[in-house]
Amino acid sequence: MAKGLYHYIRNAWKKPDIKVLRERMVEWRKSDAVEKVDKPLRLDRARGLGYKAKKGFVVARVRVKRGGHKRTRPKKARKVRNLSIRKSLSLNYQTIAEQRAARKFKNLEVLNSYNIGKDGIYGFYEVILVDPRRSEIQNDKNVGWISNPKNKGRVFRGLTSAGKRGRGLRA
Repeated sequence: MAKGLYHYIRNAWKKPDIKVLRERMVEWRKSDAVEKVDKPLRLDRARGLGYKAKKGFVVARVRVKRGGHKRTRPKKARKVRNLSIRKSLSLNYQTIAEQRAARKFKNLEVLNSYNIGKDGIYGFYEVILVDPRRSEIQNDKNVGWISNPKNKGRVFRGLTSAGKRGRGLRA
């Protein structure tokens, strides 16, 4: 049986070319932490999560620092019990990436996101954002629901896929 284009793209991402990916990550490290990109790197994954190549859709690449996000220790004026800094990270990195993209692009809503790589210091994600005020989005039967005012700020309420997973609502 003949296989489609997305099948081959998906298989290529299962075993990516390490040399090419490493060169890309070197460039990504030098760029801004949240950067708008022209088109998604993983087209199969983006399309599976609802991306369409039309007006109103924006893809942003986000760089998140890995490791335990410990707060700095307060210098003074605390009770002993409030000096503690040993807190676990309450959000997963993907949710942090989505929230940072939403803060940068205030007029857009986060639809979904996916991982595009990680190195020893950073994790890299592509976040799919949608402009809910565009008529192309409002008239779209698949993503028109995001134009409803009750879906405003959904990433900050843990309503994206990564947010639900972080809250234990998805495997």
